Amino acid sequence: MTTAAELRAKQASVKQRYREDPGAAVTPLRARGSFADPGVTCTVQTFAGPARAGLHPATGGDGSDACSGDMLLEALAACAGVTCRSVATAMELPIVGAEVEATGSFDATGTLGIDRTVEVGVSPITVTITVTTSAEVEVAALAKLADLTERYCVVGRSLRHPPVIRVVRAPGC
Repeated sequence: MTTAAELRAKQASVKQRYREDPGAAVTPLRARGSFADPGVTCTVQTFAGPARAGLHPATGGDGSDACSGDMLLEALAACAGVTCRSVATAMELPIVGAEVEATGSFDATGTLGIDRTVEVGVSPITVTITVTTSAEVEVAALAKLADLTERYCVVGRSLRHPPVIRVVRAPGC
């Protein structure tokens, strides 16, 4: 188990670098996908290997492909979990385990174009982190853990303040 002192030591040099050069803290991220597989799918390269995303059964899929909405919630659960664990470590809270769940829903009449007044997207989204502690933890400390997890979760904040999304055509097409 990583201690607060070990976490601070691991992060000390990068924090100092970012204080001296804030521009160095801007960290590029990237995801890639292609139409490599048949059907209405997009195969995305992930850390664990390729994942083929396709239509959800609510929109005509057969359920054999990953749903991108579920993948969104998986990314949120992963980010919230890592953030919560990092914050708990820094706060020296005696957390021995946790279960992270991200839930949401979408209205298929919007995404299928049946009802243009229906918002397209996953909403509402709820993240629930159930922690197990090895000692009694004050309610105020758990509230602070929740607040800081929400504040520092990159994926959660990106959903709260949506980024600009552009679709561009490749040169020569």
